Amino acid sequence: MFETPQFARELHRGEEPQVGALLEQVFAGRIEVDQLRKLRKSGAIAGEQVMPMGDRIVGYYALSYMVAPKGWLALAPVAIAPDMQGRGYGKRMIGMLTEWARLTSTPVVVLGAPDFYRKAGFSLDRATGLTTPFSGDHTMVAGVGDGTPTDTLIYPAAFGA
Repeated sequence: MFETPQFARELHRGEEPQVGALLEQVFAGRIEVDQLRKLRKSGAIAGEQVMPMGDRIVGYYALSYMVAPKGWLALAPVAIAPDMQGRGYGKRMIGMLTEWARLTSTPVVVLGAPDFYRKAGFSLDRATGLTTPFSGDHTMVAGVGDGTPTDTLIYPAAFGA
């Protein structure tokens, strides 16, 4: 029988080891796992979503509270299992997040591959006025409306900025 992932849902207690294994597989190391552990320990996590398929977790993302601007969220890490990439599941998962951000006017910032995140609803153009400790060429926003914010981004300490 052909099986596809379910829609993203909140992380359930006890699924953290599966998420850690997914992050290690996708990023070929523990940097993102350690960052996520620090975000959880510091209380910076606003929410974690998983995309289950059967007894596996094939997709994941975390939202963290930005230090500044208040009310903004940072999207990281994001992972889709390597054997599931290129099928549109990541776009669907992140697209639902960007639609939520738009509907609730909740600004979400991401640092990543512009080609992917634009397709999922993030804007590189609306992020041009932001001051960021990371590459401005890869900083994108969702949920900010039609304007171009001019805020300074201060990430949680776990991001190392």
